[in-house]
Amino acid sequence: MTPVELLGWTATVVGTFLATPQLVRLARTRNVEGLSLVGWQTALVLNIAWAMHGINIGQLPQILSSALALFTTIPILVLMSRALDRRVLPTMLPSFVVAATMIAIDGFLGSAAYGIAAIFPGIAITAAQSVELVRAEHVRGVSPVSMALGFVNLTLWFAWAVLVRDPGTIIALSISWVIALFNVIWYVLRRLGLRPFFVRVPELALARQEF
Repeated sequence: MTPVELLGWTATVVGTFLATPQLVRLARTRNVEGLSLVGWQTALVLNIAWAMHGINIGQLPQILSSALALFTTIPILVLMSRALDRRVLPTMLPSFVVAATMIAIDGFLGSAAYGIAAIFPGIAITAAQSVELVRAEHVRGVSPVSMALGFVNLTLWFAWAVLVRDPGTIIALSISWVIALFNVIWYVLRRLGLRPFFVRVPELALARQEF
């Protein structure tokens, strides 16, 4: 096995299981504090789109990592939808539409165009989590293990993309990696006692203030 293949399969293993601790935590506690629904909707987009991109460029590690991740992403979205009192199918439908659009770009315009398109959901998934980490009153619903594994996974895939010279993956992951690093650091600071910024005022509190 070549170093590139080893790196790809290592990223596959990490990518497959990185959301498992978050799923277990959510299933056990039903606590969504600090979790981003938009972030997990975007994760569904990326799982589907990257699996198809892996098929297009003939890279089995990328196919398996993204396809198997669906087995954690979808249950997490189901649990979050129920906790937030939302219907499951309407919550997931936008993800399917965006994923289909990205697949079409990859098929008709090529890997580089796909990489540019993938920048936006790639940023969205990490930036949406950043917003929740900054604004949520508590971050107890976030799994630190999943967050750390997510950062490791981005690092591995970026290194792999450089070695196999896949412009789509390189372009898409560069900015996401920086934001993911911020999320890890900010989560640690929140757990150490840093207070939230721009906290959303609960509707009940607003109603009381009006009276």
